[in-house]
This record gives sequence, structure tokens and C-alpha cells, in this order.
Amino acid sequence: MANRTYEVMYIGTPETADEDITKLNEAIQQMIEKEGGTVVKTEAMGRRKLAYPIQKKTEGHYTLFEIEGSGQEIAELERRFRVNDAVMRFITVRVDEDRKKAAKWTAKRENRQSRRRGSSSNFGENQANQTQDNQ
Repeated sequence: MANRTYEVMYIGTPETADEDITKLNEAIQQMIEKEGGTVVKTEAMGRRKLAYPIQKKTEGHYTLFEIEGSGQEIAELERRFRVNDAVMRFITVRVDEDRKKAAKWTAKRENRQSRRRGSSSNFGENQANQTQDNQ
């Protein structure tokens, strides 16, 4: 199966100590690598205020993972998040297709801009040539 890129974000309970969140992140990385995936990036955003109360809590520990893999490791990761009391919420988003589309749009935009720059520079030369021809 082809490698896909996923972003996984979870919110840990505010009662969980920072050391326990760090241990949980390390355990997640080990589990993903054991399942055959790779963790490209880990971003621990720390303790932040929630947009709305979850389980009567107003704060949580936010952590974002960028993972490359086949999808099996994501299924196992989500299963573990469901049974872990330290995790209040999680979301998984597949981002590889969106990034391909964005790269395609960016290349198309740059191509269009380079053509405009090329024609605008020719425009000044064409005007100069026309004025010389008229004289």
C-alpha cells in the first residue's frame, strides 16, 4: 500500500502532568514506528484553553503529529486514543492529497505569473520598437 501523510492532533486532560504527556508522545512514536510508519514531525503546543468545555474541563494539552504510513498504524493509534483516559479528543486528517493539489495550484500560479512578467517585459520592448518605427 502507498505511503500517505496524516496529521493527528489530540488533546490531553489538564490533570495530566507534562512528563506524562511527554511519555505518551514517546509511546505513540514507538507504536507508529513498530507498526511500520514514520513520525515526520511532533509539535507539543502545551496547555491551552479549549474553544468550548469538554467533560467540564476548559483547558487541555495539545499535541500534533505528522505521520507517514499505510493507514494501519492510524487505526491502531485511534484505538489506543479511545481507551486512554488521558486523551479527551483526537482528530486524524489525511493531508497528502490536499498538499498535492496545493502544489499543483502553486505551480500553475507561478507559471501564469512568469508568463505575465515575460509578456509585460516584451510589452515595453514592443512599445520602444513601435516608436522607433514611427519616427
